[in-house]
Amino acid sequence: MSGDFENVAREFIKFYYEQFDADRNNLASLYREQSMLTFESSSVLGTNAIVEKLTSLPFQKVKHQVSTLDAQPSMVEGGIVILVTGQLLVDEEQRPMNYTQAFQLARDAASGQYFVFNDVFKLVYG
Repeated sequence: MSGDFENVAREFIKFYYEQFDADRNNLASLYREQSMLTFESSSVLGTNAIVEKLTSLPFQKVKHQVSTLDAQPSMVEGGIVILVTGQLLVDEEQRPMNYTQAFQLARDAASGQYFVFNDVFKLVYG
């Protein structure tokens, strides 16, 4: 079953990682006060806390390389679940690190635009 949700997922992931890699402050518009981020088992709630967490990560430069992207429609209101696997390079590191990231996108009732309701990031070791 293919549909618009796959296109939305691809466009979202492209935009998200471009912004993350360029300036993590630009990600604020993708979150809401009810959004939650779990980054390496540490969870924060709300736009300001999420942006603070992302901008305080211990690296300056980062480059995401997406290996796989899977998406499914979810929730009656048109949500989308996205699972990404890939590699990232930080600062001057030569060896990429494997990661997986899951997003639950929801629609903003007022604007109809998608926002990140849930975001879970994990480095994959081994």
